[in-house]
Amino acid sequence: MSRRITLDEFINNEGESRQDATGEFSGLLRHIGIAAKIINRIVNKAGLMDILGEDGGHNFSGDTVQKLDTYTNDLMIEYLRNSHLCAGVASEELEHFISFAPNYTKSNKYIVVMDPLDGSSNIDVNISVGTIFGIYKRKSDLGTDAVIDDFLQNGTELLASGYVLYGTSTMFVFTTGNGVNGFTYDRGIGEFCLSHANMMMPLGGSYYSVNQGYYRQFNKGVREFLDGCADKNRMLRYIGSMVADVHRTLCLGGIFMYPQTQKNPEGKLRILYECNPLSFLVEQAGGISISESKQRILGIPVTSLHQRTSIIVGSKDLVNEALNFL
Repeated sequence: MSRRITLDEFINNEGESRQDATGEFSGLLRHIGIAAKIINRIVNKAGLMDILGEDGGHNFSGDTVQKLDTYTNDLMIEYLRNSHLCAGVASEELEHFISFAPNYTKSNKYIVVMDPLDGSSNIDVNISVGTIFGIYKRKSDLGTDAVIDDFLQNGTELLASGYVLYGTSTMFVFTTGNGVNGFTYDRGIGEFCLSHANMMMPLGGSYYSVNQGYYRQFNKGVREFLDGCADKNRMLRYIGSMVADVHRTLCLGGIFMYPQTQKNPEGKLRILYECNPLSFLVEQAGGISISESKQRILGIPVTSLHQRTSIIVGSKDLVNEALNFL
């Protein structure tokens, strides 16, 4: 059996192939990988550490905050700050972005956007959750504080994005714009190892993923598309963690939708923390990601930290089929 390539080795090798490689970008990805290992351990021990359930508050987006939301958010910020490679971070859990103190090396070229624990309400019932991240190059000058314009960048400006899925196994899946690769955590050696090289989404698929409970709130075209999926005996699968639902779609093909509703006429998911990072990754794997108004998600101008959008993402054949109904 050949030896598996570790995440650190892969990142180093990929970094050496970049013309502008300085080691800083690779170092930032490695720090995110280290934080993911710790979150994985905490997620698997949550029931033993009194960090299940709600912490009694709501985040800026109006979602109920779980104890693990707060824990993972603080942990990710700590590791990004201590990397000395990151100028600042914006999180779904925080109203404002955080600017890290400039360091003397002026190596803080990047900013990170994140959803530290997507689907956190699933923790209490032992269902998969995940971490989503995106990395941009800052617009402001090195050696200065990060500013709001560093974060309000279109998805087309992403340098890297990815997710960590904490499920039956823990996977770190990411792209730097040169394809998508997945790494499975090997607890025996404490490393993420390459297990899914050059991931490509099938052109079609038998699965569709949507919160069917909102069916009557969806627009007519969306309802007609969903009726067609049922008529074709496609299988409805919805986990309630975008990472898990998109991961299944990436591996098996199909379509994931979070359309507009009467309650959320602009859509519910955050473009900066969820939609852009996952859309970049899906496109790199050969899929399509659009809004209900048929806009490419990555091309939507970002005007605020907590901007929302509808999203339809998945295999080319199914997304194009859905387009005919919109």
